[in-house]
Amino acid sequence: MSAPARIPFPVVDEVARHCLQEEEPETVHIEVHLPGHLEPARIRKAFTEALRRHPRILVREAPGPWYRRRYEWEPTDGPDVEVVRFPAPGKDALGDARTRALAQAPPLSASPPVRLDVVAGSGTVLVLTINHTALDGPACLRVLATAAELYGGRDNSPAAPPVRAPGPPQGPADTPSAWSPPARVARGTPERSPGNGLLVAELPLPRRPRGAPYTVNDQLMVTTALTIAHWNREHGAPRRPLRITMPVDDRPRDTTMPIGNGTRLVEVPFAPDELDPAGMPGLLRRTASRTRALKSLPRPQLGHGAALLTAPWAPVGCRAALTRALRRAAAPWTSTTLLSNIGRVPYPLDFGAEAGRADAVWFSAPARMPRGLTVTTASTAGRLHLALRWSRALLGDGDGDRLRDLFAHYLHTTEATE
Repeated sequence: MSAPARIPFPVVDEVARHCLQEEEPETVHIEVHLPGHLEPARIRKAFTEALRRHPRILVREAPGPWYRRRYEWEPTDGPDVEVVRFPAPGKDALGDARTRALAQAPPLSASPPVRLDVVAGSGTVLVLTINHTALDGPACLRVLATAAELYGGRDNSPAAPPVRAPGPPQGPADTPSAWSPPARVARGTPERSPGNGLLVAELPLPRRPRGAPYTVNDQLMVTTALTIAHWNREHGAPRRPLRITMPVDDRPRDTTMPIGNGTRLVEVPFAPDELDPAGMPGLLRRTASRTRALKSLPRPQLGHGAALLTAPWAPVGCRAALTRALRRAAAPWTSTTLLSNIGRVPYPLDFGAEAGRADAVWFSAPARMPRGLTVTTASTAGRLHLALRWSRALLGDGDGDRLRDLFAHYLHTTEATE
């Protein structure tokens, strides 16, 4: 039987591979809270079988000579290492698992590039750590939904996406000029230790009037912009336009979902003068117009420049050095922050009668400088689950508390009506 064909790194994977840093690993963290308990042998078996049912996750980086023109993924028949871990219970077990998820990326040399910590306590918390060079959060959540179905024997098919009535025809979005570098998140009280910090919070879902021309995602986008504008004013930063990166994911959520890095990135701009809570209805409408226009535009995942950088015109080592140099040169033009809104978690994540159904799900995206801060949201059981993740070179734990409070305040202000 011939070995499975190797898979050339897609654009997103290759750019991430070029720019790896030990100080701030590119990990995605997913945290799923269950009210009951899981049997270790059963969850290990179910998760391992789920990996086999989504074989694109079972890959490792293939070795190659220095002069190779591409990185390649090498598919495997099964995991190379034990993927599921069971930390000793204790009051620090969940905190330690979160720290590992931010500080220790699963190596690309062993299949699969994901680890699952099963943290037992009053209930169970599943902490998944994903090497973002290979996978994103929605793809790994799809695999976990399959594991839930195998473990509990209950249907974990995705819920139908919400049906939105088409709005009136839109003209070109009223978009601020992009010819000046965007604002940076103002420095707070950085810490001496390298890496990322994390804060998770549970908030009420924002209300919006029936038939409103904007979505909850637009409310979250406005909330993020107002939060950072307020933070920067408090810290004496000059007023500059904000640009917020927003991942767009068009993949199906059923078992046909392509596994890997499948989102494309767009940037939502805000002029300094429009970030005024007193004009909230107009700000929400303008934001909705911009996000709809950006979502509808066909665009490569990381833009046209990334596709050129990853073309095999030179050995990967040469292109890696060029990519890193260009990223440093472009740092002042990097967007202010990233808002990744998963939306309503599409799967029940129901692990059966004893473990139960997920009542909270948090995600967090890497927060490497020059952005230094990412905002990730998801909703489960009628609540909004917010994760703030930051570079310790920019912010400290107290800064995270302040940003959470500002976010909660401005989220409430988006409920204003005409």
